Order: sequence, then structure tokens, then C-alpha cells
Amino acid sequence: MIRALDARADTALVAAFFRDAPDYWILAEGGCDPDRQAAEFFTDAPPGCDPAASHRLGLFQDGRLSGVAELSFGFPQAGDGFLGLMILGPWAQGAGHGAAFLAEVEARARAAGCPALFLAVLEANPRGRAFWEREGFRATGISRQDDATGHRIHRLVKPL
Repeated sequence: MIRALDARADTALVAAFFRDAPDYWILAEGGCDPDRQAAEFFTDAPPGCDPAASHRLGLFQDGRLSGVAELSFGFPQAGDGFLGLMILGPWAQGAGHGAAFLAEVEARARAAGCPALFLAVLEANPRGRAFWEREGFRATGISRQDDATGHRIHRLVKPL
């Protein structure tokens, strides 16, 4: 089941999920602060995007939050969709749940009239990049170095 997550009702649930699935945060930031990251999950958005218009989704398996995703609108260009985050817990990986979760995100982006869905992937995450490419995302040729983390980040796109 996939449903919208609500900051008031679900922040503690998202924090517990990040506690159980810290791998991405450890890779991206060198550590996991589940409470901070859960709060930011409900407030962050790409530049120029309205956080209140973003979709914050949860993937549930047997009643357990097993994945989170954040879809924003208006980056990198007006009208575009941007998948700012999609994480599945290790227990939910490798069984097709990521593709199903992504299909829901894509359906929401299409319903909003987005011609394309963009995302950013860490160069240090080759498994993640392989997943995105299997799902039809391609390099845009735009990359940047994040001075705060030292990560090289590549922008990918999928026409919708």
C-alpha cells in the first residue's frame, strides 16, 4: 500500500523508519540523525519549489513503513517533477517494490502535467544509479560537487 504521509501524524513513523534503514544517510551524510531527517523530510524541497505542494509518500508492507519518497514540482524548470528522495528499507529491496513505488511517483507527476521527472544520484551510490537506469532514467550531463559532503552528484531524467 502507498499513501500520503502527514507531518503531524507521521513524523515519528518516518523517524523510526530512518532508524531501521540508515544506510542511505550514512552514505550521503556520514551518519544518521533520524529525528532531524524525518523533520526535514516534511519541509525540504528543491530550489524554487513549494514544500507545501510536494507529495510525501510512504510504502507500507504488512502495516510496516518500508519506503519513503518525496516528489516536488518546479525544478529544474517550471512544470518539471523532481524526485528529491526515495528510500526503501533493506527488507523491502529486491522484490520489485522499488519499481512499484516509482510507478506511483511517476503517475502523480504525470497527473500534475510534468513532462519529465528528474532526480539526483550520488556517484558513491552505483547500486542506486543502476536501479534508476533500469527504470528508464538517463544522465542529463549535469553534475556538481557538493562541497559540504564531498560527494559528486549527477542529475538524471526520465521523460513522462
